[in-house]
Amino acid sequence: MPPASKRAAVSLSHRKVSAPVRRRGGRPSQQEAAQLADRILDAATELFFARGYGATSIEAVAQRARISKRTFYHRFDDKATLFGAVLHRIIEGLRPPRAVPMVTGAGLAEVLRRLAGLIVHAAVTPQALALHRLIVGESARFPKLAAAVTNEGATREAIALIANILAREARAGTLALEDPDVAAEQFLYLVMSAPQRRALGLGKPMTDAELDRWGSAAVDLFLNGCRPRASKRPKSAEPKP
Repeated sequence: MPPASKRAAVSLSHRKVSAPVRRRGGRPSQQEAAQLADRILDAATELFFARGYGATSIEAVAQRARISKRTFYHRFDDKATLFGAVLHRIIEGLRPPRAVPMVTGAGLAEVLRRLAGLIVHAAVTPQALALHRLIVGESARFPKLAAAVTNEGATREAIALIANILAREARAGTLALEDPDVAAEQFLYLVMSAPQRRALGLGKPMTDAELDRWGSAAVDLFLNGCRPRASKRPKSAEPKP
């Protein structure tokens, strides 16, 4: 039998081998990854809006988000990709909840009033205004900004939704439209352009009640311009009695 000191050493070695090994690093959990992505996007949004696209560096975003550049590049290819993610998150935040009825259970005028109300109030939110300033101010120097907005599907989805409604009414003969897509885009900007310009400082900003009245009046104006009119022959062409 080995001496006591040797037995103790063997016993200690066994304990060392069987002790659990602590993991260092490793992949973050899904929740941790989502929180990290949100932290990066929060930092980027704040810097883009405060400094502009051109003056915002990836180093500044990484520093504000308290991450390394290596961590940043694991998630985003470049600054343009980052801006696309910021843009997408802002637009998703402006979408109405899925439970909000928009195109069901009402006639044409009421459906358009619902859409107009959602559009006009979303257009004057602080983030929508800040994004508009950023795009207008920097898109000439950075065409990728304008391309990111164009490629973001929310505006196209809104126009397609309105165009489908208008096309259905045109087929039924309640509206006279040659191009529902063009009419839908005209409707969108009729509703949102003036309220947004005023909210940007080009006039007195509208109150919530004024925004509601504006949206409703825009719908009435649009529909009055699109309703079919009875054709009238010129007086010179009318048969003489």
